[in-house]
Amino acid sequence: MKIVVADASHIKFAAVISETITESAKVRGTGIAKRTPEYIIKRLKNGNAVIAIDGDHFAGFCYIEVWSHQKYVANSGLIVHPDYRNQGLAKKIKKAIFELSRKKFPEAKIFGITTGLAVMKINSELGYRPVTYSELTDDPQFWKGCQTCKNFDVLTRTNRNMCLCTGMLYDPKQMPSKPEPNLDKKSFERLKNLKQKLLLKKKKP
Repeated sequence: MKIVVADASHIKFAAVISETITESAKVRGTGIAKRTPEYIIKRLKNGNAVIAIDGDHFAGFCYIEVWSHQKYVANSGLIVHPDYRNQGLAKKIKKAIFELSRKKFPEAKIFGITTGLAVMKINSELGYRPVTYSELTDDPQFWKGCQTCKNFDVLTRTNRNMCLCTGMLYDPKQMPSKPEPNLDKKSFERLKNLKQKLLLKKKKP
């Protein structure tokens, strides 16, 4: 198993990466933005992605998006192929893309939005902290990427202030003396339930 910085030689995996992202959303039943093979190819070619390869088989993927004139970068599209799940690979990929982000964009704030407890735990171990959406990039192109998510109406209904995803941010200028403690399942469920109650309240006339 190798986890490497992606390049044009990995274009042959674009279709399976796109398909894996789509199928994962269906299985989890949560919102996730779709990513076409063409979209994936751009990330493979510009050196802003990492890919896990087992021989000639695709195992996992994650990429970097740059926003607000390199003030922010997002680690997005983290995915592990079903054949390689439950082996700790997601954590290794997330660490690799985080290190690549720090190397290429050392002054940038690194952020992500997710509904996944596992990703939230990994992020917290890397030094991310939960934040409001107002602390993330205001670049409209980033939020446009949420249009293919099934929860996009929630985002628009709240004027982009809230959704079922949790925003998490790593600020290199505010590095904690030690990483935040892991977010346990109960804490995540409380946060999720609170968001859902607030959103339902806002939806009522």
